[in-house]
Amino acid sequence: MNSGEATLDLIRLFVVLVGAAALVTLLARRVKLPYTVALVGFGLVAGAFARPLSVEITPQLVLVVLLPALIFEASYQTDFGKLRPSLGGVALLAGPGVFVSAALIAVALHFGAGLAGSEAFVVGAMLSATDPAAVIATFKRLGSPRRLATLVESESVFNDGTGIVIFAIAADFVTRPVGPLEIGVSFVSVVAFSAALGAVAGFVASRILPSVGDHLIEISLSVVLAYGTYLAADALHGSGVIATAVAGIVLGNYGRRLGLSKRTEEALDTVWEFVAFLATAFVFLVVGFAIAARSPVNVAGPIAWAIMATLVGRAVIVYGLLGGWRLARRARRGPVGTGERPPAATASRKAARAARDESVFPFEWLHVVFWSGLRGAVSTALALSLPVDFPHRTELQEITFGVVLFTLLVQATTADLVVGRWGRKTRAASSSKAPVGKAPRDGVAVNGVRGGPLGDSAGTPAEPGSTT
Repeated sequence: MNSGEATLDLIRLFVVLVGAAALVTLLARRVKLPYTVALVGFGLVAGAFARPLSVEITPQLVLVVLLPALIFEASYQTDFGKLRPSLGGVALLAGPGVFVSAALIAVALHFGAGLAGSEAFVVGAMLSATDPAAVIATFKRLGSPRRLATLVESESVFNDGTGIVIFAIAADFVTRPVGPLEIGVSFVSVVAFSAALGAVAGFVASRILPSVGDHLIEISLSVVLAYGTYLAADALHGSGVIATAVAGIVLGNYGRRLGLSKRTEEALDTVWEFVAFLATAFVFLVVGFAIAARSPVNVAGPIAWAIMATLVGRAVIVYGLLGGWRLARRARRGPVGTGERPPAATASRKAARAARDESVFPFEWLHVVFWSGLRGAVSTALALSLPVDFPHRTELQEITFGVVLFTLLVQATTADLVVGRWGRKTRAASSSKAPVGKAPRDGVAVNGVRGGPLGDSAGTPAEPGSTT
């Protein structure tokens, strides 16, 4: 087959996949099935029939082509004002929390399944990045507070970056000894450098875009910002995910304040919403294709250990780290006070309570954050990226795919129950808090991470384009 025919085949495949993604997502909405599960299921079936066609799924497709679009759209739509009160909690989940999760999975696989410690830690690192797409889509449909969605989305965006950094360190540890000090220094330096690079790129873009005056050129520059920042950070041995996420947050907040025109904002929102929808659909199709090419049943025992450790690790970092941070914030705020007070004092007390509630989210949200710890695209891509000569490569991949499949089939399909019980609007969240997607930020509805709308105005789940 010559290059011209190969190119034409790729175009045909692209068109078929776009059509299939749209059709599968539409059918999933009709039967109220999470669209991520439907797309993975379609990928599993299609992957089984596509084996004779030698369809190759490369990690670069996810990490370089699809992931930057998802990260940028999610971070660009993040309202930093909603994120600020929970920023410390997000940092704990995406920093120490990722290490804790990876370590607990490694311990379980080492002592329970007999894997070598270094190889077990590689699996833990691959499974440390969360992908709460189905849960984010549910937030819109059930009218959850926007701050809860921002908390879950932001954790996913940043722990994708830290998870990839830890994976690189863990994979290096298999081939050469790496001390704890070197791990810590490498992790902190990569994260700090990548965040600084993204902040500078986002600042420069925010200064340039308002002065361009042509929305088509501005959209083009936003594409350069999203992918250029990712590629630059990667070339400089940083984290492209963290750099792109910070650049998107800076442009979405600082850039808007500097005066992006209404037409530019609408164009950016529409274009990136569509790009993120396509990327989201392709990501979960890729997950299905990748799992179809393996047989996780062969390692059912290690998968069971990994699933147990994943859930236990998630509970530790959510109820331990995030819950402890919440209690510390609450204690530092102190009691508002009770008793009979004059009207003016009562109003002041209510204002103080509102300020405290702004900073301390309801305890019930911890249950939602816990169940939002699905695994998906990034874990799959990292498993695929293992070198061909990596020790026990197939076994490690199958364990990872098994956990990914479990979280999608179990946690994603029960997200409605968890969010419906504990993630609806509460009194603590109701003060000046509109449900996800209902209240605009500067005229722009806040969408979910990993692509586009979380639902339509009628309350039906427009799930394509939620967040991993």
